Amino acid sequence: MSVVRKLFVLGISSTLLMGVSPAFAETIFGALSKAYQFNSELNSARAGVRVTDEGVAIAKSGYRPQITGSGSINYASQAGVRLTTGSFGVAISQSLFDGFQTRNNVRAAEAQVRASNEGLRNTEQNILFNAASAYMDVIRDRQIAVLTERNLQFLVEQVRAARSRFEVGEGTRTDVAQADASRSAAVAQLAAARATAAASEALYRQIIGEAPGKLSGAGPAKGLPSGIDKAFVVAAAEHPAIVANKHLVDASGYSVKAAEGALLPQITASAGVSQNYSESLPGVGGSDRWSDRANIGATLTVPIYSGGRTSATVRQRKESLGQARIEVDVAHDQVRQAVASAWTQYQAAKESVVANRDLVSAAQLALNGVIEERNVGQRTTLDVLNAQADVITAQINQISSERNLVVASYAIMSAIGRLSVRQLGLNVAEYKPQEHYNAVKDKWIGTRTPDGR
Repeated sequence: MSVVRKLFVLGISSTLLMGVSPAFAETIFGALSKAYQFNSELNSARAGVRVTDEGVAIAKSGYRPQITGSGSINYASQAGVRLTTGSFGVAISQSLFDGFQTRNNVRAAEAQVRASNEGLRNTEQNILFNAASAYMDVIRDRQIAVLTERNLQFLVEQVRAARSRFEVGEGTRTDVAQADASRSAAVAQLAAARATAAASEALYRQIIGEAPGKLSGAGPAKGLPSGIDKAFVVAAAEHPAIVANKHLVDASGYSVKAAEGALLPQITASAGVSQNYSESLPGVGGSDRWSDRANIGATLTVPIYSGGRTSATVRQRKESLGQARIEVDVAHDQVRQAVASAWTQYQAAKESVVANRDLVSAAQLALNGVIEERNVGQRTTLDVLNAQADVITAQINQISSERNLVVASYAIMSAIGRLSVRQLGLNVAEYKPQEHYNAVKDKWIGTRTPDGR
């Protein structure tokens, strides 16, 4: 009796009171900060945004002159006579009018950058949510492993007690066999629980960037909307997946205009200077000659027929624009479903936490009563084993419901587009993609990246 109560007190104090933790334990905010800094998937997404930034500089090159240098030298030999000629020069060309293609390409590239930034924000939210989920999974699975181990200890004690009662004639061989079977099952359950905890720790390491140490408990995320209708409104206005698709609509619209520009006349100005050299013929009077040449002019090109390629390109980009508009509706539907799912899970988890807390208390009282009745011969060992199984199941359900409550709250924040470093108040420098964009968008020359590579 005293052993059972002691095990119950230890189990409740170490597993169900998730908010009580040592001061040196890792917090969920510390884990999220590490994931924000070191997660490889997130760093890859940031690199992808930097790739997209260069699209603006590439598009703006259409505004700028093209300068080329050229040089040639030729040796010719005929009938024993060798002649040498050469030329060296510089040419420059500048587009004066290209049917507004460059202007629309630049605007499309800028819209792509904005969409890419929103895509990065969406990836950040997904990583932070995955980190919160992995954090809570480790806590849950470690606690379940502890509970399963204590259940095994309890069942080992029941086996010992059943053998003792059998030896003095108060029990049966069946009681001993039932207790021994339950103990063996608990051994298998403990092995499975430890394996599950190890798997959760491995996932934690993948997402956070380091193995989990001591983890403190966590409560629901702060800043949740007051109701599901409010959550729908916030998500529709702020979720990065929706905003990103709206920017992609803009980019597709500018791409259509750029393609249509290929049907308009093109005007290009050009200029060049060159120096030519020719060697005098042997036996002929004169000396080697150098001659200078300069030219300037303009070219008007009027497209008449390109084999249907230009028209097909325009039609293709119009279809892409239509698809981009549909994708906005798809994103709205997906976000709304995510909000509804997260909200209902959160509400269910809140009710489950309260119900399971009462269930744990009732199951423990029932176990204590069954043990008392067994001691006076009114209950069997099987009744005690069944009551203990009810206690363990209730405690595991309680741990799982507390984990689900926290994870569902972070799922709501992610679904409405507010699971961010700033909203969570994480103690970490916020990555600002605008800094790289500003460094490269107007760059005329240079192959080094802003970080020196």
